[in-house]
Amino acid sequence: MRVYIGYDAKEDAAYQACVRSLWKHSPHSIPLKLESDRLAAAGLLNRPVDRRGVIYDLPSGAPCSTEFANSRFLVPLLAQTGWVLFVDCDVIFFSDVDDIMEYADPEKAVCVVQHQYVVREISKMDDQVQTRYPRKNWSSVMLFNCDHPANRRLSLHDVNTRPGRDLHAFYWLNDAEIGELPASWNWLVDVQPKPDRIDIAHFTLGGPWIDSWAPKDSDRLWLDNR
Repeated sequence: MRVYIGYDAKEDAAYQACVRSLWKHSPHSIPLKLESDRLAAAGLLNRPVDRRGVIYDLPSGAPCSTEFANSRFLVPLLAQTGWVLFVDCDVIFFSDVDDIMEYADPEKAVCVVQHQYVVREISKMDDQVQTRYPRKNWSSVMLFNCDHPANRRLSLHDVNTRPGRDLHAFYWLNDAEIGELPASWNWLVDVQPKPDRIDIAHFTLGGPWIDSWAPKDSDRLWLDNR
């Protein structure tokens, strides 16, 4: 399976651990680095931003915690056809990624873990603002059905001009076009109780790759794959 992984230079260690864990469990997978600078150079990403300390996305009127905050929505355009997976770089795989295809509903344009929780943290990672928006974290692990006609509504223009809150809320899809993955495919570490089964652990609040990180018991899950 093709797996697009969001890349941010300041989280290179997280990206490397993500790829290592993917290959450990899925040696035939194809990891693809979703790098915003290369997308911009190719003319695919031109969202106006202000980079004074943090990435401030002007169409959203809000800061972005990562360079791939909105570029992830280019994946259906890049992949063109078939089923592909997008993940944030701060995840660790614990299962063969091909197993996720058990939940690939051809009637759905995208399948995600549909988290239902209230964000309580005011910051995450290296003191980045913890933004609040509908369907928070749904877009951190997305199984795209690139052949579904509904994904054609997601244009290059919209990816570059729509507010991020609309993109992350899947504005281009009807609710019936969004499928559901089991919670084990996007467990939010230190946010949700640890499940009996883990397929993907998502270190959404940050992890040991951050210099100022305060150690936590769950760090071992990441450290074993660095």
